[in-house]
Amino acid sequence: MRVLAIDTALANCAAAVLDDGVETACFEACGEEIGRGHAEKLMDMIGEVMAESSTTFSELDRVAVTIGPGSFTGLRVGLAVARGFGLVLGKPVVGVTTLAAIARSAVPGDDGGPVLVALTGKADEVYCQLYHASGTAADEAGVRTIADLAANLPKDIRLAGSASEKIARELGLPESAILSRSTFPGIRDVAELGISADPSRSSPSPLYLRPPDATPQTKGRIERQ
Repeated sequence: MRVLAIDTALANCAAAVLDDGVETACFEACGEEIGRGHAEKLMDMIGEVMAESSTTFSELDRVAVTIGPGSFTGLRVGLAVARGFGLVLGKPVVGVTTLAAIARSAVPGDDGGPVLVALTGKADEVYCQLYHASGTAADEAGVRTIADLAANLPKDIRLAGSASEKIARELGLPESAILSRSTFPGIRDVAELGISADPSRSSPSPLYLRPPDATPQTKGRIERQ
């Protein structure tokens, strides 16, 4: 299977082509931590990885895209592009969460304690999901406060993601509890999860864990513009 993977959910902008149908998987990726401006970068990156992997769009079997948690603007860019390709090519589009992609590379698959993958949120909140040491999800993604985590996490918890250091400090956990400080997922992890995803269960719909902070304009404000 050959998949085009797209990630614009967080500070990174990345695209990749992964083909797992050969003895040694073909993989071409382009990525850059840009913070903002995903719309201006993404299409060039897609063109680059398609050319470098000698892949035509008709040869793609599916498109994988990160669906969050992440920034509202970044998510819209990636999802719009992925859905557009899926519509034009008549190929399935699957959604991959940023938490699952970070977990794929961070969770060690050993006999140790569970792993909390957590991304920095607002104030003392984090966007997080708990994973078994085997790598399977133990609960649903959600928004939690540090105080809530302190009261409910097991003592043998391990951490991954951009909020790891903050959580470890607040909970008094040792440095060894931090497996990863990743601020965004690896694009290869997104691509590999995209290949294994079930299109009927992995909708390319944004995973918004909280409503946007933007305040709608009132009629009076519009009239004064």
